[in-house]
Amino acid sequence: MSPVTDLAAGGPSNTATKRRLSREELTSWRAFLRAHAVITRALEVELLADQELSLAAYDVLVQLVEAPGHRLRMTELADAVLLSRSGVTRLVDRLERAGLVSRCPVANDGRGVAAQITDAGVARLRAASRTHLTGVARHFADRLDAEDLTALERITRRLVD
Repeated sequence: MSPVTDLAAGGPSNTATKRRLSREELTSWRAFLRAHAVITRALEVELLADQELSLAAYDVLVQLVEAPGHRLRMTELADAVLLSRSGVTRLVDRLERAGLVSRCPVANDGRGVAAQITDAGVARLRAASRTHLTGVARHFADRLDAEDLTALERITRRLVD
């Protein structure tokens, strides 16, 4: 056993953990986290260098362009991009100042606010997509064969569901 598994197994009344994780399970978990971190860091660096756009900002623009009417309530946007509500608010503030997103009221909800991608945002997303998708190919898709991609999709869908 490693010090980490010893700590996890012997911690004070850990009722959430019903069993000990095996070394293989922990190794797989860490490899998954490391791969995600390495790839997202590389994509972030490329987007910032080539497009002066963060990966989170790119994700917001993608979520908005794919949404019905190219708009989402701020709460829906926060859930879609996995940021806190305050984090999305700050990011949308920056995108709004850049003219890429606008805020608009939500119909039938006097207090509701939605974010909507602007024409400038769509154009910026198109340009940034070339950089991003090239990076996804280089750092992810080109490193896996068809069988790997199929297995990974199956596995990640199971983890999300």
